[in-house]
Amino acid sequence: MTTETEISGAAMSIMDSLVRPDRGGPEWLWRSGELVPWAEATIHVNAVGHASVAAVFEGIKAYLSHDGDRLLVFRLDEHLKRLYDSARIVRLDLPYGLGELRAAVLEVIAANRYREDVYLRPWAFPAGTIQEQMVPAGVRCEVVVDSWTFQSGLGTERGCRAAVSSWTRINESSMPPRVKAFSNYHNGRLAMIEARENGHDWPILLNERSKVSEGPGACIALVRDGVVITPSTTSGILESLTRETSLTLLRELGHEVVEREVDRTELYLADEVFFMGTGWEILPVTWVDGLQVGDGTAGGVTRALDAAYGAAVRGQSPQHADWLTEIPF
Repeated sequence: MTTETEISGAAMSIMDSLVRPDRGGPEWLWRSGELVPWAEATIHVNAVGHASVAAVFEGIKAYLSHDGDRLLVFRLDEHLKRLYDSARIVRLDLPYGLGELRAAVLEVIAANRYREDVYLRPWAFPAGTIQEQMVPAGVRCEVVVDSWTFQSGLGTERGCRAAVSSWTRINESSMPPRVKAFSNYHNGRLAMIEARENGHDWPILLNERSKVSEGPGACIALVRDGVVITPSTTSGILESLTRETSLTLLRELGHEVVEREVDRTELYLADEVFFMGTGWEILPVTWVDGLQVGDGTAGGVTRALDAAYGAAVRGQSPQHADWLTEIPF
């Protein structure tokens, strides 16, 4: 069995930045219409289960600009729209308009006086304690915007070892994958545990048709003979904004991009493989199921995408200024 200390630096840096049970919180978060001291933002223990099972959320990043004089929230409006889409599918009624939540995100950044890269998490969950076994549709929701700083991996040398999981990706007939719900992530969590116990960093999940779907928290793509290939949105994946961003950038870089079903063995023949996600950014996969990908380092297409993505989020791509919401210092 592989111990935690043997997991690759790339995998652990991601876990450290996004899952740190010992970290303190910021000074302020936004809860149901007002700023609240982080330490006082509690719910009763009897509400935890229902709040977790039924909750939907977003992961949004604000990057320090390349010149260091402002923060740039990346694709804020699109992320918030997806939050509302998720809530609609799971029958939760958000009591705030998109404009109000947009203002809440910006208020949290300002209140905490951030001057470095920040991860923001708006999430909605049923309010109060619920005595029913299942959360009914249309219950009153609370909305919280939490935040913490993170260390970006963009522009760094990194890579991870991946393995195809024995766990199957959730599908539309069970738990809709396009919903960004906390409960959906248990599927990826089980796959991650299996991968770690077998000496890998991250899993790759197949869908019910045995086609490649995604990782436990990021979409996936491969490069073969110069063509970028990624599973379609009907392959059991989250409708990822990072994936959409990456495909746009790749096409602008002159690469042919194909969205279709992907066989597992295509990963074994790929010249490059990489994950794409808000948390993971652009993460090269250097081994799949014990087979080295390319020369075992990030390939040229992956490196070019990483650089283009980094330029976009830090405000160095004028053609994509509409992706950014500026917060001057």
